[in-house]
Amino acid sequence: MSPQRAAPLATFDAPHGGDDDALMLVGLTVAYRTRGRERDVLTDVSLRIRRGETYGLVGESGCGKSTVALAALRYLARNGRVKAGRIVIAGQDVLALDQERLRALRANTVSMVYQDPASALNPSLTIARQLSEAFEAAGASADEALARVPEMLERVRIAVPARVMASYPHQLSGGMQQRVVIAMALASRPALLILDEPTTGLDATVEAEVLALIAQLRTEFGMAVLLISHDLGVIGQMCDRVGVLYAGRLIEEGATRDVFERARHPYTVGLLRCLPARGRSKAIGPLDTIPGELPAPGTLLRGCIYAPRCRLADARCREQAPPPHRMEAPHGERMARCHYHERAIGLPLAEPAQAGAQAAVVADPAADPAVVLRAIDVSRTFGRGARAVRALDGVSIELRAGETLGLVGESGSGKTTLAKLLLGLYAPNAGGRVELDGEPLPARVGRRSAKQLEALRLVFQHPDASLNRALPVKRLIARALARTGASRRNEPTNKTTNPPTRLEALLDAVRVPARYLTARAHQLSGGLKQRVAIAQAFAGEPRVVVCDEPTSALDVSVQAAILNLLARLQRERGVSYLFISHDLDVVRYLADRVMVLYAGQVVETGPADALFGGPCHPYTETLLAAQTLRASDRIDARASNAGCIFSARCPRRIGAICDEQAPPFAEAGSGHRIRCHIPVVELRTLQAAANTSRANV
Repeated sequence: MSPQRAAPLATFDAPHGGDDDALMLVGLTVAYRTRGRERDVLTDVSLRIRRGETYGLVGESGCGKSTVALAALRYLARNGRVKAGRIVIAGQDVLALDQERLRALRANTVSMVYQDPASALNPSLTIARQLSEAFEAAGASADEALARVPEMLERVRIAVPARVMASYPHQLSGGMQQRVVIAMALASRPALLILDEPTTGLDATVEAEVLALIAQLRTEFGMAVLLISHDLGVIGQMCDRVGVLYAGRLIEEGATRDVFERARHPYTVGLLRCLPARGRSKAIGPLDTIPGELPAPGTLLRGCIYAPRCRLADARCREQAPPPHRMEAPHGERMARCHYHERAIGLPLAEPAQAGAQAAVVADPAADPAVVLRAIDVSRTFGRGARAVRALDGVSIELRAGETLGLVGESGSGKTTLAKLLLGLYAPNAGGRVELDGEPLPARVGRRSAKQLEALRLVFQHPDASLNRALPVKRLIARALARTGASRRNEPTNKTTNPPTRLEALLDAVRVPARYLTARAHQLSGGLKQRVAIAQAFAGEPRVVVCDEPTSALDVSVQAAILNLLARLQRERGVSYLFISHDLDVVRYLADRVMVLYAGQVVETGPADALFGGPCHPYTETLLAAQTLRASDRIDARASNAGCIFSARCPRRIGAICDEQAPPFAEAGSGHRIRCHIPVVELRTLQAAANTSRANV
């Protein structure tokens, strides 16, 4: 890519650079050329990140967060260019660098960790070779680079470096892959580390490990961090300051605590309102969402870009673009591009009236719906002989009509294996069986009838797994509707229910704008692709929908819309969900009951409010507290332990009994069962004390 040099904008509120700046953007405007026309995707963005500081960048999918990172690295796609502005990294003007100096900057000064670690790892090379290449790129000799690999792996909390060095990427868990990618990024001891959604798809304990690792390494290396994430909880935990992007414009900025506690822009308030608050469930009411949709890239409006979706907008907002208002706050200077930033503070973060409106449609708790899907003592073993691994061990579930069963546990606990077994993608070991409406369900999907296939549908974690890249969105959904149209129940066939009408309603329900009807999958953001995949799953009339991390890649506003959609469809159609997620607040909101898996076994099950309210299994307690666990013990948890499978990692281990005897299930009341040697009463006391201690810290 040839050097890009653009004159700075004539007017912008530029931050003042200094020797302590790791990154400075001044009036950055970026455009992409599509269909013969340039469309601005970033407009007049100015920000600075000081050395040793962590800066969070948030906003809906498509707001331009990743474009900021790619522009900073001068790594835009061929149809993208910097139209105006300056980019300075550690004192170097990035747009003025020639190819040799730009290559040196990327090798020694700035590193980036992408959302999907697998995309940054070569599947044909060992971890040792890939990490040593990173050291060689930073100037080390081949022998020196290889010698430094074990130390770096230890720095990223990999307990057995030799085993990981000899492994290929597909042999590692997602959390382990992410740690390897972080190690590669840190090989050059960069001044700036850019993290683009580094914890998406990770379970709670692995996420806690990765975040703790990043925080410690930032201190050790003295580097700055630009953290891009749709997870506001992660931003709140990790970042000193935060910037909020909307449609390519930085609309609010300040110390994270100030912004989250007293947001000054209505859009930021809307994002915060979309979060499923701890303790909130679908019985209380639907989650708040931001009405409307993002403007198309390149849209030119006379006034505020957010005015069409804003509750405070008036004629002034539609006619005059708001300037960046700056003000002092308890933890530093604030900025908000809103004419009425003082009034935005008073916008409520909850809608109390919704609770009463929703209560009328909650199912009668005395009702006893029929069991739709049942699995009885199902196990699944992979491999043979000494290499055999039992991924599931004697798991039984019952899923009733109109019910959501939340399935939680770390990566590798067996959640997805159970889902694939129910769907017929795997067959259970001899002795286990699956039933649909009380009738045996063939173990293999190829032997199931059309009615049985329609009854069970799947929403994948990664939408690319279910989208044909060659077809536009309209065709993808129309095909799904056509496949199920002939067998739709309780819907007469007539001209008023033609596919286009249902197609439009379906896409509207999952918030896919009409302008994307002709787009193909590769032209969509990750969030949009997931919404299309969800629409495909609901094209028919499924009885049970298996949702495997369906919201992990979605920003909070779209996540709220999808969760509301799932809850509404459940009320209207009586559909049941097996909902797999690492986001416990999402599970708490949507699930009626929760099952906790560890190393292929059920360690706890019961009503959601009872499980989240405690007492709970020590493993569940660890998940809820988002505590880190020793990664070295994970792989061998299914080995030949005759006692509790969690004993090697359990913070509440009480002695040899935990290693020698498998614990029975203990009743905690109301169908809540805990598999632990510690009596329920004692667990309650211990966990209450721990919660009090954490609250006082």
